[in-house]
Amino acid sequence: VIDKKFGEQILDFAKANASKEGGSNATDLKNAIIEAVGVEKAAKVGSAFEKVLRKKVREQVLSGTRLDGRKHDEVRQITCEIGVLPRTHGSAMFKRGQTQVLSVATLGSPSLSQLLETAEGEENKRYIHHYNMPPYSTGETGRFGQPGRREIGHGALAERALFPVVPDNDKFPYTIQVVSEVMSSNGSTSMASTCGSTLALMDAGVPILAPVSGIAMGLIMEDEKIAILTDIMGIEDGMGDMDFKVTGTGGGVTAIQLDVKSPLLTLEILKKALEQAAKGRMQILEIMLSAISTPKINVSKYAPKIIVVNIPTDKIGELIGPGGKIIKRLMADTQTHVDVEDDGSVTISGVVEELVEKAKAYVEGLAKEIQPGEIYEGE
Repeated sequence: VIDKKFGEQILDFAKANASKEGGSNATDLKNAIIEAVGVEKAAKVGSAFEKVLRKKVREQVLSGTRLDGRKHDEVRQITCEIGVLPRTHGSAMFKRGQTQVLSVATLGSPSLSQLLETAEGEENKRYIHHYNMPPYSTGETGRFGQPGRREIGHGALAERALFPVVPDNDKFPYTIQVVSEVMSSNGSTSMASTCGSTLALMDAGVPILAPVSGIAMGLIMEDEKIAILTDIMGIEDGMGDMDFKVTGTGGGVTAIQLDVKSPLLTLEILKKALEQAAKGRMQILEIMLSAISTPKINVSKYAPKIIVVNIPTDKIGELIGPGGKIIKRLMADTQTHVDVEDDGSVTISGVVEELVEKAKAYVEGLAKEIQPGEIYEGE
C-alpha cells in the first residue's frame, strides 16, 4: 500500500536528501502515511517506510542515474584549500559534495613520538593520525566523549593510507600528528580525511614521497543487474551492498578496506571496482595537486626547527654532565630541546633557528677533536 500510494514521494524525499542543498525530515511524510493507513498501524510504518525507501533507491541507481543525478562512475564536485588556519604548522580543507573535512598537521621533536609496548617489545610511533566525527557533522546533537569504534577505525585507515609515503626519520626527523575534523558528512569521510591530510602534510612542509588520494566505491546488485558506484554518498552506503575504500598514489594502492553485505560478491566485480576506483583517484589527485603541487620547501615558522648532530659515544657523558648539569644549561641558554641517543646522535629542536644553530655549534665544538695546525682565538 505504501509503495503504491507514496512510492514516488519517498523517492523524491531520497533525492532531496542527496542534493547539494540537503534534504528534509521524514517525519511529515511518515505522518501522512499514518493518516492514510490508520493510527492502529502506526507502529509498522517505520519499518515499512525503510523497506520502500531501500527498494526505490536501488531501483533508481540500477536505472543508470543516481539520486543526485550523477552517473555510476562520476565523482562529486571537489574543492581543496590549504593554509586555512594561519597559526598551525599545516592545514587543509577538503570538500567533496556535502562531505567536508578539515585536516591539521602538527610537527614535533622526536621525543614526542608515541611509545608503544607490544608483544615484540617497545617501539616508537612517529606518525599519528586522529579522526573526529562530531554529531553536528550529520545535523545531530550528542555528547562529545572518548573515541568510538568509528573514530578509531577511520583514523587507523587514514593513517595506514598515508604511512607508506611518510619520509624516514633520517630524512625528516619529526614526530608528525594529523587530526581530521569532519565538519559535514554525507559519506566517504575517511577518504576525505586521507585527501585532506595529504594536503595538510604538504602545507606543513613534510616531504612526502607522493601525494595520496582516496575514494569509496559502492555496489548494488539485483538479479542480473549490477551497478558499481564511484564516490558513494551516505544513503548509497546504507542501502547498497558494498563499501570498498581504496587509497593510493599515482603509482599504486597504499590501503584498502572492504565492508560487504552480499554473499554474491565476486573477484570479477572487485576487479572492475578497483579499475573504476583508480580512475576516480587520479581525477581527485589532479584536483588536489591544483591546490598544491609539491610539499612546501620549508616547514612553518611556528614549527620547531630540528637538527641532528652525531658525536662520539665517549663524548656523551661530557655533553650531559654530572646530573645533567651541562645539557640542562645548554637547553636553558638556547631555548631548545636536546635529546641524546646511545649511538651518539644528538637531536636539537627549537622554534628560533638562530638558537638551534647556536646549540648545534656548542655540541659540535664539544665533540670536535683538535688537530695540529688549527688556529683558535679566545680568552
